[in-house]
Amino acid sequence: MIDEFEFFLEKHWSDGFPVVTPTEARVERILTGTARDPQELIGNIPPMMEPATVRTVAIHALMAGCKPEYLAIVLGGLQLMLRDEFNLNGVQGTMHGVAPLMIVNGPYARMAGLHGGNGCFGPGFRANASIGRAIRLMLMNLGGGIAGVGSATVFATPLRYTACLTENVERSPWETLAESRGYSRDDNVITCAMVESPRLCYDDANQEPERLLAGIADSMTALGSWNMHVRSDMVVAMSPEHATICSKSGLSREDVHRRLSELAGLKVRDMKRGGNWRRERAQKLGIDPDDEDRFVPVIKDSRDLHLIVAGGWGPLTAVCHGWGGGSRAVDGTYQC
Repeated sequence: MIDEFEFFLEKHWSDGFPVVTPTEARVERILTGTARDPQELIGNIPPMMEPATVRTVAIHALMAGCKPEYLAIVLGGLQLMLRDEFNLNGVQGTMHGVAPLMIVNGPYARMAGLHGGNGCFGPGFRANASIGRAIRLMLMNLGGGIAGVGSATVFATPLRYTACLTENVERSPWETLAESRGYSRDDNVITCAMVESPRLCYDDANQEPERLLAGIADSMTALGSWNMHVRSDMVVAMSPEHATICSKSGLSREDVHRRLSELAGLKVRDMKRGGNWRRERAQKLGIDPDDEDRFVPVIKDSRDLHLIVAGGWGPLTAVCHGWGGGSRAVDGTYQC
């Protein structure tokens, strides 16, 4: 007798964990989560360029453990990731350990049960885990982004199992990331950015925003980070506690965004100590590599810093550095 779970694992059709067997009845059930034609082509997944139709997306969502109501978010996220400027082909083959992080805003995210509170980057939340996992299974099965095969990634990242969350709207003092981009609170919006796993900035000492933001800016700055040497996206997820400290002092989300962009960076003399420093990289940024006192910001374009409020109440901020492979974050509404 064939063990269905072992069969899929032996075929390398999973991420190393067991998957839900996609029987015809189960596929038909998950397809009730969308009114779209099952044969509609969403796009071809690089580098193998296998087609992803609504039906094949549904199959992978099912395998990942999604409920029918999650399917609209999976479809919307995949469509965004296939935009040219996101450069999914590049990240599929990169040596770097980055992954496409989905930040989902709007009423549909709340209805589907996406989690943005305590532990939102970790295990225990079905919507977060299975939606992000569905994307990864497609990147592997349809795109061939398998370590040592279609991907040259050296270490990869835990975000390559799943990378999906929402904001902690209930405890945030500010508008959401989507609203800061001109969407309304009633719009269902996904933002995708190519980032590394979060680095945590712990600060339970400072109740004054300038000192607090100085520490976060330091976590955003690193000689070995691509953000220091090229234009790249970065996600900064402030806990509600850190965001509230800033808000109580009269700082808006825009104020904090601007101040972090001003603080995070190094002088040329410090960049020369190591890391990814190259004279030609500095020159490409319009920086004189012999100007020792020139300040080089981590955030080269204000649009590349994606500031959100997420996680539970506590003195931490999570910083996700970006990729140096020429990816631009994408955002947009999706069909529910």
